[in-house]
Amino acid sequence: QVQLVESGGGLVQAGGSLRLSCAASGRTFSRYAMGWFRQAPGKEREFVATISRSGGSVYYADSVKGRFTISRDNAKNTVNLQMNSLKPEDTAVYYCAARLTTYYSATTKDYDYWGQGTQVTVSS
Repeated sequence: QVQLVESGGGLVQAGGSLRLSCAASGRTFSRYAMGWFRQAPGKEREFVATISRSGGSVYYADSVKGRFTISRDNAKNTVNLQMNSLKPEDTAVYYCAARLTTYYSATTKDYDYWGQGTQVTVSS
């Protein structure tokens, strides 16, 4: 089992930056591919980024390419999301998620474990 706890959310002005962190408990963190999703009020949960078990492969939603960077540190059992040039439309609850599958996935149903989420609010 893996437990995930997000941190780093908050209020930021448009054009600013935030760095989200996800701390994972458990002994097999390096066996999980990790992802970030977000959900705004009244909308479905949306894929943001994913990273492979070793960190060698990353994929981003078109809406965040060039602005967000996902990374992981398997020695520390953490995955991060660096968010730059933030826009009001980035406002959402951001969720960290883990999956045991080795193939690429941007689908919520493929992820096995989820954190509680952290609120990111970008003001104009």
